[in-house]
Amino acid sequence: MAHTAACPFDYSEQLEFDPSLAQLMARGPVSRIRLSYGEAEAWLVTTFDGVRQVTTDPRFSRAAIVGRDYPRMTLEPIVSPESINVMDPPRGTRLRHAAARAFTQSSVKRMTPAIEEVAHRLVDEMAEQGPPADLARGLSEPLPNHTICALLDVPDEDRPLMLRLTQQMLATAPDARQAAAEAKQHLRAYFTTLVAERRKDGGSDLITTMAAGDQEEEPLSDDELAVLALTLILSGNDTATCQISNIAYTLLTRPELRDLLRRSPEQLPRLLDELLRHIPFRKGVGIPRVALEDVELEGVLIRAGDFVHVSYLAANRDPEVFADPDVLDVDRSAHPHMTFGWGGHHCVASTLALAELRTAIGVLFTRLPRLRLAVPAQEVPWDTRTIRRFPLELPVTW
Repeated sequence: MAHTAACPFDYSEQLEFDPSLAQLMARGPVSRIRLSYGEAEAWLVTTFDGVRQVTTDPRFSRAAIVGRDYPRMTLEPIVSPESINVMDPPRGTRLRHAAARAFTQSSVKRMTPAIEEVAHRLVDEMAEQGPPADLARGLSEPLPNHTICALLDVPDEDRPLMLRLTQQMLATAPDARQAAAEAKQHLRAYFTTLVAERRKDGGSDLITTMAAGDQEEEPLSDDELAVLALTLILSGNDTATCQISNIAYTLLTRPELRDLLRRSPEQLPRLLDELLRHIPFRKGVGIPRVALEDVELEGVLIRAGDFVHVSYLAANRDPEVFADPDVLDVDRSAHPHMTFGWGGHHCVASTLALAELRTAIGVLFTRLPRLRLAVPAQEVPWDTRTIRRFPLELPVTW
């Protein structure tokens, strides 16, 4: 049996790549690890091709983790047993179709003017209050939260609660277990009530759209809708929230990138794509899979019943796919990255997240061309209590 590495994956130094993950990558494409919580050891797959195989091969099942104390980074499992994130095809396909209809390119294009309006309003408020300002509180948190809450038509007065509860669910600290469990329970109850109201009264929101469903597919139950709404609110307050701050921090600490954006704003999509590949916006790993039968993967025999984790962060730094992977290279040849996942569990709302990032960064640096950090970079405080990598505060001036 391969040597097992203890992996808390708690590295939180700015946006530097986790050295323990780099060591595992150097050891080989598949390693044996033990995480902080859960009943067993797991395999960790770090190569692009290996991750692609695990995420597309039906012999690796997410659904098989349900009911088991699977290896993970958080005390309380983030994912609900009924979540789309632990469903295998074909069961999960119906729910993914329901959610994906709201996030097509054309749907997101229609939403973009509203996202731009909110971004301009938030920058207006920062400008009116004057520098210094906290970019995390002023833009990174409210923009994605407002967008996903608006899609679900969560009442204005409840939107701060949505943000607070989703942050509690992502905590890793030992003293956060009860708060995380209570947050998930509260969100589940909240959306169960909201779904019942929409069934009764209707509306033009995403919940009502998903409830109507596709004529060719079985309608979603109230429970399925509630868990799907919970999943979307969690996703909506996760990646984009972290990455607005992370990307802004990177631009503010890399003058050559900031100058490129000012000189050639049309380069923003290409710059964002490389920043998304390069930035380690979360820690370690997410939800594992279970091998349903013996599978040989990258020369390693994985036995039926074994837990298998993948690292999208490592796959994004695979030197076989990305030349000089640790270099942030805007002129890099285009190649898909795995920041939004891969295969059957690729993030259904990635088009929305990209629209939010393009809007937030574009509006911010256009409106405040002299934007700069208000404190030395080493004084920016970073999150150490959740699975994410992001600045708790991002003090800026202009």
